[in-house]
Amino acid sequence: MSYNIGLSGLRTTNQSLDVISQNIANVSTAGFKASRPELAALYSGGQPGGVEMNNVSQNFGKDGNKNFSGRELDMAISGQGFFIVKDQNGQDRYTRAGMFSKDADNFVTTANGMKLQGYGVNANGDLVPGVLTDLKVQAATVPAQASTSLDFVANFKADAPVPAVAPLDPDDTNTYNFSYSSEVYDSLGNEHTLTKYMVKTAANTWDVHMYMNGAAMGAPTTVNFNSDGSLNTPAGPVALTYDPSATTGADVMNVDLNLTGTTQYAGDFAVTANATDGFASGDLTGLRVDEDGSVSAVYTNGRDRLLGQVVLANFANPGGLSQADSTTWTKSFASGDAVTGTAGTGALGTLTPGAYEGSNVDLTGELVNLMTAQRNYQANAKSVSTADQLTQVLFSNM
Repeated sequence: MSYNIGLSGLRTTNQSLDVISQNIANVSTAGFKASRPELAALYSGGQPGGVEMNNVSQNFGKDGNKNFSGRELDMAISGQGFFIVKDQNGQDRYTRAGMFSKDADNFVTTANGMKLQGYGVNANGDLVPGVLTDLKVQAATVPAQASTSLDFVANFKADAPVPAVAPLDPDDTNTYNFSYSSEVYDSLGNEHTLTKYMVKTAANTWDVHMYMNGAAMGAPTTVNFNSDGSLNTPAGPVALTYDPSATTGADVMNVDLNLTGTTQYAGDFAVTANATDGFASGDLTGLRVDEDGSVSAVYTNGRDRLLGQVVLANFANPGGLSQADSTTWTKSFASGDAVTGTAGTGALGTLTPGAYEGSNVDLTGELVNLMTAQRNYQANAKSVSTADQLTQVLFSNM
């Protein structure tokens, strides 16, 4: 019986050494989770019969070190959750290794080609939640969009004097109180400069002269304020029309100038909003991942386009996952089904863009475990040797 006990100890210690060696070998592997051998005593007829490896558990409760790489598609999970990736056979796998890149078809993939899963967007660029898909980076140029509105909000200085010189001359600052330029775009993405000259004509009354690319756009717009400084008229948008076809070949521009929120207080002239819905065409310059997992393309025209949102998964018993390779797992009966959601919702952890999670192996602890396992191996080997000597003595005295 002592032979069997010693041999079981040697066998189990050898298996433990394999687990410890695997941990040490992956101390620098992104997303690796340290394993721990769990041993159990063997009994036969109520008598001790040795020891066996009962289970190898992995430590999902401890995060690895966060390594900042600066790479635009790298992501690190802090807390609970796994990235969902789809392998070449279409099977879902789960990983903590957040080092992603684009493949030749612009899909977001792991180093071995598994595709990151998330919520996609429809043709209008709106997120489609609830349906997992392969996240893909659209590298196409963003087409130009003609301006149809311009939000202009400012404070007209209440105690400004009526200019002594009239009529308006854009080259003579004595003929107007203030001026401000806004950029608008035609259907081809050409930029046009809309300059507004504000001329006070009486108390609480101003004329706003519009010039497009230096040319007057007809009669001025009269702006009236109430005695409390709030805007009275115009009550709605001011319709502006400009035909750039002679110079650019673009369509006629119809832009609504919205002055809602404009005031007349004693403070200095100041602009608080100057935004148009139009823009020039743009080429892809990079990608941006937000903390909620939203992946956006960034273009040369300053615009962003939402491409999708990373989805995380969690399990009632992560320790029950089946290991597919060193950094990916598949669900099992013991783990339960995946519960999915976006980062920071429910019990799911948060995302740190531009970083990845390293291994959570404690190298010092593993080296101590290694020495302990070696001592156990030596002890069991000694027990086998001692049993052999006792057997030889027994048979030599018979």
